[in-house]
Amino acid sequence: MTVASSVIVPYAAYLRVYEPLAAFPEPERSHWARYAKRDDLPGAQDELRRSLADLLPVPPVAVPVHESADAFVTVVDGVTCVCPWRTRLRGWLALEELPERLPGPLLDAALPPVVRRQAVADYERWLERNPDARPWIRSATWHVPVRWFVLFSDKEREYTKGDEGLILRYRAPMVQARRRVARGLKVLKEALGEGPLIDGLVDVGRWLEEFHPRSLVELDYGGLVHTVPAGQLEDDHSAADVAEGLAALRDGDGERAGGAYERLTDRWSVVRGRQNAS
Repeated sequence: MTVASSVIVPYAAYLRVYEPLAAFPEPERSHWARYAKRDDLPGAQDELRRSLADLLPVPPVAVPVHESADAFVTVVDGVTCVCPWRTRLRGWLALEELPERLPGPLLDAALPPVVRRQAVADYERWLERNPDARPWIRSATWHVPVRWFVLFSDKEREYTKGDEGLILRYRAPMVQARRRVARGLKVLKEALGEGPLIDGLVDVGRWLEEFHPRSLVELDYGGLVHTVPAGQLEDDHSAADVAEGLAALRDGDGERAGGAYERLTDRWSVVRGRQNAS
């Protein structure tokens, strides 16, 4: 997360992994065990507000100075699982992507080159000490990548209203998510051979392999729920469309696969329109 990516383009979806406490080494395991018992656990909006608060001083700070000690917590079949925020690490990773997302003059105005160079140097030094580090959270602004939907079934879809407003999310056991990635890749490689969708799904699959097999995988629409009319949001079954498209490709039914793809593109063009208007 950076000033540019979070303030200029605020609406994002998230792919999260919640790992059981047993997956963490000591003393981190004990920290999360104590943390999970708190009565005042922060939510998604708290995470966003705290991230922005770290990034708004003058002169600007490219990433938070200190790593977050917070996490999202859930219980799966009686087992406490946590998803560490790792806001600083995600800030460094987002900084690498900014040149592809923003015009040079806008990027320089939000984060001067000297600030970015210092952040890169800090990250390189940190990475030498933490070569196996990886984020538990991935984000995408103004859309949900098609490859993320491959991980989920429509039966795992949750559309409800929580304390922080509307929530649209999917949750799947890690073993199911990995299996769907493998099946999806097999179908896509046989039908398409190669392409960005395959490359993206391979990347997601490799990321999932980094986590404990009893983890929970979550796709959260996050701020995107504010960009889609409530009626369209309620009717959004993108994971079902992706599953149908893959099944059609497997059966060699190009017309049915095209129909599923068209439903996806029509649905997300509404969100893209909001981005262009902002």
